[in-house]
Amino acid sequence: MRAIIEPPPEPGAALRPLWQRLAWFVGLAVMGAGATAGVSYAMRLLLR
Repeated sequence: MRAIIEPPPEPGAALRPLWQRLAWFVGLAVMGAGATAGVSYAMRLLLR
């Protein structure tokens, strides 16, 4: 069975390109902000 979670990279292994690592960071930050905004607007509608 294929592992669902990848293990940490081996010591000395090449890192992924910088643009790819930054894209993951930006994507996660935008999705987190969107989820927070969605929950806050849902709560705001419930409290009216």
